[in-house]
Amino acid sequence: MKVCVVGCGAVGSLFAANLAQLDDVEVWAYDLSREHVDAINAAGLRLSGAGEVVGRVRATSNAAELPACAFGIVATKAMHTEAAIRATAQVFADGAVCSVQNGLGNEETLAAHAPRVIRGTTFPAGRIVEPGHVQWDVKGDTTIGPFEPSPASREEIERLADACTRAGLPTAAVDDARGPQWRKVIFNAATNPVGALTGLTHGRVCEIPALRRLVSGLVDEGKAVAQAQGIALDADPEELIDLAARPDVAYDHKASMLQDVEARRETEIEYLNGGIARFGREHGVPTPLNEAILALVKGLERSWA
Repeated sequence: MKVCVVGCGAVGSLFAANLAQLDDVEVWAYDLSREHVDAINAAGLRLSGAGEVVGRVRATSNAAELPACAFGIVATKAMHTEAAIRATAQVFADGAVCSVQNGLGNEETLAAHAPRVIRGTTFPAGRIVEPGHVQWDVKGDTTIGPFEPSPASREEIERLADACTRAGLPTAAVDDARGPQWRKVIFNAATNPVGALTGLTHGRVCEIPALRRLVSGLVDEGKAVAQAQGIALDADPEELIDLAARPDVAYDHKASMLQDVEARRETEIEYLNGGIARFGREHGVPTPLNEAILALVKGLERSWA
């Protein structure tokens, strides 16, 4: 089967390179970085760190070159979802598109252009070292399920989960993927911006009592918003935060938002803390900490101008 990874940054590269190890999967990648695309086509897509992999991926910055694909895996930053799916939608006219992105609202954007959408949540993480080479920092599980308004079929969801699992990215197909998604959103909204504002890695944030209390306060607000929507989390974000802070998990990992701040790039804060605050307002749940974090990060972005 053909799979197109849309957005071959760190997370997209993890999926593309690993899936390319399978004999029954042909992997294409769409990315706007010509240097990254050229390096991938010249020498393959290399992963190092948590796994040593070289994937033979067909990469392009021209969406017209992409063939029809059974599956799309969208891994762009949330603010780029609309442009990415608008450019590639024709590729998935008879396929299903899965988001493995951070934040809230990506599936709604995909559903405006693609007939069948899969809600996905993934924990593997890394960073681009140089064009064609990604440092794989964190392993983890992925969960996928139907996006209720425009769902992919159960068979499609299970087929994609099976391919990812066989490729070395353990993936579970579930009937309701909202719980895993909100668990990840709460985890990210509670930890990523604190690291971005302080310059600290995940483990170092958790070592400072005052910051750890702030993280817990952000978690509590996120849980309250999820509960107001009738969403049952599949795990406690607090436990995941403590697990990730261990030296053998993600103690020294720089979250993607910290990487963005260091590079003075726009962050995904609107789709994380901003998303929690928006749903909080819709359901009458106060989220003052998330709104404060949102304002601080937006102010930091504004300072670069």
